[in-house]
Amino acid sequence: MAKWFKNIFKKEEKETLDKGLEKSSQSFFDKVSRAVVGKSKVDEDVLDELEEVLIASDVGVETTVKIIRRIEDRVARDKYVNVSELDKILREEISGLLMDNPHAGSNNIDTAKKPYVIMVVGVNGVGKTTTIGKLANQFKSQGLKVVLGAADTFRAAAVDQLTIWAERADVPIVKQDMGSDPASVAFDTVQSAVAQQADVVLIDTAGRLHNKVNLMNELSKIKRVMQKVIPDAPHEVLLVLDGSTGQNAFEQAKQFTAATEVTALAVTKLDGTARGGVVIGISDQFQIPVKYIGVGERMEDLQLFYGIEFVDSFFKKREA
Repeated sequence: MAKWFKNIFKKEEKETLDKGLEKSSQSFFDKVSRAVVGKSKVDEDVLDELEEVLIASDVGVETTVKIIRRIEDRVARDKYVNVSELDKILREEISGLLMDNPHAGSNNIDTAKKPYVIMVVGVNGVGKTTTIGKLANQFKSQGLKVVLGAADTFRAAAVDQLTIWAERADVPIVKQDMGSDPASVAFDTVQSAVAQQADVVLIDTAGRLHNKVNLMNELSKIKRVMQKVIPDAPHEVLLVLDGSTGQNAFEQAKQFTAATEVTALAVTKLDGTARGGVVIGISDQFQIPVKYIGVGERMEDLQLFYGIEFVDSFFKKREA
């Protein structure tokens, strides 16, 4: 494995994460404060209110039920829990839940697989092309040779946007005319990457959810043609979700995980929303590692997801 991945957050990265989750944190704790006003201990009424707060914060019903059960067990064990301890207990139980779920922990690639092929999927407008551009820049800055493939050939804007990102990151891009066969673009991309002895290939795909069968067929075809060049490609299928859409992000995840085998998730646009709780629910319900989160517009604002750091920032406002 490569040794260039980051093991711990730098100070500026943590500050960016804190700032990016400010709206989510403020909204969540405003709701919690209203739920426990006038209460002295965590009882059934408080837990009912807390359940509503978690669901309203886009944590999702199934994950909310898990969190509430964990707190109920805690209350039963400790006999009496003061509402002033609720923040601490919530933090500990959500952290515990996230640590129980699969998590990536780094953006390292398997250097034994060269080139390492990442197929990026997601509906239009979630920040898919921008995520690819930021990843290309991150990999390039680590000294890796990167090639991009513009296989979203149904939107001219997608190809143009990816071309701009390729220029910005100073990496080569493989593209064809609008309306070309996406699988043909993917084939040319991996063939070019092999010829150039590239380390990483990032393939953009069309983000249409017209129906699951067509989506499945299209993604399956892209995989098949890439495998003519690299038998075990793609090595990673990264699903990009827009965190600001809340429950709609869950629906997108359901559609794509049903259509293809997704191995990692990126949740974008968390800085402009109060729906950061969606990351907790998505991580838990789909049991697929959340690998990246987007907390700003800058190149470096696409961050690796660390559950403990995320929860720490999510609870930061309350502690301030």
